[in-house]
Amino acid sequence: MAILDGVKVKLFSLSANKKLAKEISGISGIPLSKIDLSRFADGEIGVNLEETVRGHHVFLVQPTSSPVNENIMELLITIDAMKRASAKNINIVMPYYGYSRQDRKSKSRQPISAKLVANLIEVAGATRVLAMDLHAAQIQGFFDIPIDNFRAMPLLVEYFKEKNFNEELVIVSPDHGGAVRARNMGESMDAPIAIIDKRRPKPNVAEIMGIVGDVDGKIAIIVDDMIDTAGTITAAAQALVDAGAKKVFACCTHPLFSKPAIDRINNSVLEEVVCTNTIQLPLSKKSPKIVQLSIANIISQGILNIIYDKPLSSLFEYQGKNIK
Repeated sequence: MAILDGVKVKLFSLSANKKLAKEISGISGIPLSKIDLSRFADGEIGVNLEETVRGHHVFLVQPTSSPVNENIMELLITIDAMKRASAKNINIVMPYYGYSRQDRKSKSRQPISAKLVANLIEVAGATRVLAMDLHAAQIQGFFDIPIDNFRAMPLLVEYFKEKNFNEELVIVSPDHGGAVRARNMGESMDAPIAIIDKRRPKPNVAEIMGIVGDVDGKIAIIVDDMIDTAGTITAAAQALVDAGAKKVFACCTHPLFSKPAIDRINNSVLEEVVCTNTIQLPLSKKSPKIVQLSIANIISQGILNIIYDKPLSSLFEYQGKNIK
């Protein structure tokens, strides 16, 4: 337990990203509290809080990445345990929001699963959510509790600026929907943008139709919020090289890297894929081409600002500019 500004605070971690939780603990100065997770013979999840949380402001680290359903159930059951143990506030640190791609009905008889997940988290007893680069901004409106959507863009921009590219840069959106993200990065790096014109005949399958913008003779940086099977990103990289780009880098916030992403990245023309540690990568999902940056400092500062009742607005800015 830590007492900050007279507030009793505890930090817990579930299974999904213990490494990130340890980093947050080290930076924030809030020690990790003990929790016992178990499985019954039939796979049911058991939770036992090994420390009191009565009257405490609790922060619980659990991105809902693969295995998505297991991690969501761990989260919901633990929130319920904390609520029943009389925690004063239950703040969920969920840097990756599972089911975020199902944020609307694209066909007449489909669910809006991102809204369902929001309902479950609220009903379980959460009082606040801290997320990172939600796939769709409207997910914030699915909650009736405060939700803070932190940005990884400053980390990514800083990484590429430190490379001191002498050649002319172009920031590339892998589709029309990501144009605003590419424009934000372009403005931060004083670079123009280009857009990949693609279509999806079915989920996780992308066909490149063309490139809008000039990439000839430039170093291209493709920016997206997540990379799943890496089909889009590697096809886009090849299209950029074919259009005259000297080198192609890719960056994203959430490295899902579902099969066959790693093989595709290793066999692609990409120089590097830069991502953050919103999702903990096992050894099987690592590669010499993959660079992972830590969001622990941003999340830690957000937690401390919440505890001290300070505004979070400065954490959404890069060099005085608001990152959308």
